[in-house]
Amino acid sequence: MVKQSRELSPEQHAELIKILKARFEKNMSRHVGIEWSEVEAKLESNIEKLWSLHRMEITGGEPDVIARSGETGEFTFCDCSKESPKGRRSLCYDREALESRKQHKPENSAIEIAAEMGIELLTEEQYRELQKFGEFDAKSSSWVETPANIRKLGGALFCDYRYDTVFVYHNGAESYYAARGFRGLLRV
Repeated sequence: MVKQSRELSPEQHAELIKILKARFEKNMSRHVGIEWSEVEAKLESNIEKLWSLHRMEITGGEPDVIARSGETGEFTFCDCSKESPKGRRSLCYDREALESRKQHKPENSAIEIAAEMGIELLTEEQYRELQKFGEFDAKSSSWVETPANIRKLGGALFCDYRYDTVFVYHNGAESYYAARGFRGLLRV
């Protein structure tokens, strides 16, 4: 397997900053009181995080700033695509679930791809918080971080948004669907 570079070319770097800035300015209600110059300065001093944001972007996540920590000053970027990112769908929950499938295995799992990208799956609470910024997953669904006791019994949780409500469901962790992916977040 060829090891993928975790560095962006100068062109990729510039293009990503341009995309993130435009999205930031278009969606000011997601980050009231935060200035783009602060975000850009933090990104430029944490270049390794740009690679993760690039991966979020090219898989269809449309990452944007949704919070700033009062304690650490970190900015939280989250996948803000209307539907679950298209480049991260048809995945079972984790490696154990993937290996348990005897046939028709998906290519990978949500947990492994998130780790490879350097991002975290949203928790149920974070998923609910995201919905305050719009209606996300009205036609798709997203795996969310599953408590160990549920996962130990073979299950995994996913969420979607229907009827003005966030619904939390369960499935066998080995299941996968074309309309289910995962949303991630990255702290910078």
